[in-house]
Amino acid sequence: MSATTLDPAEIAKFNALAADWWNPKGPFGALHRLNPVRLQFVRDFALRYFGSASARPLKGLDVLDVGCGGGLVSIPLARMGADVLGVDAAPEAVGAARAYAERTGVTVTYENTSAEALVERGAQFDLVTALEIVEHVSDVNAFLEAAAALVKPGGALVLSTINRTPKARALAIVGAERILKWAPEGAHDYDKLVTPEEIRTGAPGIKWEEPVGITYAPLGAGWSLTDDISVNYMIAGVRPEGS
Repeated sequence: MSATTLDPAEIAKFNALAADWWNPKGPFGALHRLNPVRLQFVRDFALRYFGSASARPLKGLDVLDVGCGGGLVSIPLARMGADVLGVDAAPEAVGAARAYAERTGVTVTYENTSAEALVERGAQFDLVTALEIVEHVSDVNAFLEAAAALVKPGGALVLSTINRTPKARALAIVGAERILKWAPEGAHDYDKLVTPEEIRTGAPGIKWEEPVGITYAPLGAGWSLTDDISVNYMIAGVRPEGS
């Protein structure tokens, strides 16, 4: 693969914030609050698609978490029984993830590398997760091509991101970053947000399911999975056997 997915400005941004990954009141506080819903989606998908046992739904699966950051997703995936490799282009974030995993006694392998570098190595996994990363890469189609190539035939790919809609601009960027300060201002570029249709087009070899929305309800209700995909959404798909 000749195209690179790495965006130096995005890497620098997340390197600078690496020390705060596990601070639930810090710049990644919104991800901490969102995380239970994202993990619920992955867990429920694994139970349904892989026929997993409910106690450890990822037991026996090789899982890749692309854009792992400080390990907010990869560490819980390991606790669900998976053999997890977490990769990120930001070396400081990888260091934070590795340190937290060691401190909590969770076994996760981490590498400072990219999806396309793993493709060049011929790596493939039962399940690939790419949560809140597709909107931070330099070439969305190259990233989706790489992510799909990393899925074994019969395996699955799960993504989550922010839709490119006027409502998402108002709530996820203006509201969340500039008013509520849930994320660092400038964390998201509206023009880099990705629609579900663009994900399907970028990875046509994946048989995609319908996206599921993630919506925030105020007054203590918090985040939940909904039919509204106009702001945050998750989407899962499978790579057919023999492909």
